[in-house]
Amino acid sequence: MEILRTPDQRFEGLPDYDFDPHYVEIGPDQGGGRRLRMHYIDAGPADGRETVLLLHGEPSWSFLYRHMIPMLTEAGCRVVAPDLIGFGRSDKPADRHDYTYARHVGWLSEALLDVLGLSGITLFGQDWGGLLGLRLVGEHPDRFRRVVAANTGLPTGDDRITDAFLNWQRFSQEVPELPVGQIVQAGTVSELPPEVVAAYDAPFPDESFKEGARQFPLLVPTAPDDPASEDNRRAWQVLRGFDRPFLCAFSDSDPITKGSDRRFLSEVPGTKGVAHTTIEGAGHFLQEDKGADVARAVVGFVATTG
Repeated sequence: MEILRTPDQRFEGLPDYDFDPHYVEIGPDQGGGRRLRMHYIDAGPADGRETVLLLHGEPSWSFLYRHMIPMLTEAGCRVVAPDLIGFGRSDKPADRHDYTYARHVGWLSEALLDVLGLSGITLFGQDWGGLLGLRLVGEHPDRFRRVVAANTGLPTGDDRITDAFLNWQRFSQEVPELPVGQIVQAGTVSELPPEVVAAYDAPFPDESFKEGARQFPLLVPTAPDDPASEDNRRAWQVLRGFDRPFLCAFSDSDPITKGSDRRFLSEVPGTKGVAHTTIEGAGHFLQEDKGADVARAVVGFVATTG
């Protein structure tokens, strides 16, 4: 496996992103003793009573959570926010076929559960952060104390896929250069400053670094016989018995995931009795549009379900 690593200089001087980098090495030896390196933010009290895991999606990275992390740590939470392999400061395999749904789940599981040993977790998953995080819940439910699902889902390929997603999938494969920063801008209601758009481009010096971002849209199960469909069905079986607190915090202006919360509300017992919320005035990347509102929702959820 050929591995690319974004130079550290690309991450200097990013707005409101001054968190110390942390790394874990995962996966098999790729030659010369080199393994995949995953970056993560670890902020707040290491012995905090609550651990909040923030998982980003496509094509963002932990920069997306820069406004939420301080509010969560001020509330006494330990916050762990990794960059998925292929994104942010994490390593990036150069061949898109090295990225599979199962591998992403395995990489996260090894890094977060085996190496870091996280438990008592409050998961916040948005976009692919939910597709991956909910698989972790399905495979290791006892590690999770509660879940927040935000603009995400757990598709099996059995239900209709929205036209908005199919359009995005087609665009991601046909555009000559994947405009990562502009994609994030297109997924927000607010106008992002140029330096913020540039920060989303920072992990990708050129197109060779974007193979993970290119491949992600193709990994979403859109047919019943997709390679990940059966694993996701098994995760749903676990979620149908998951009675720990489960909050839906979807935004009001996301055409891609609109209505996806209904399945969680109808099938996951942990959603019962929870004061679900709609984040108003926010698009797909609700952390950018209304990060403070989202953080307050998480803080309140943790406080009222302790």
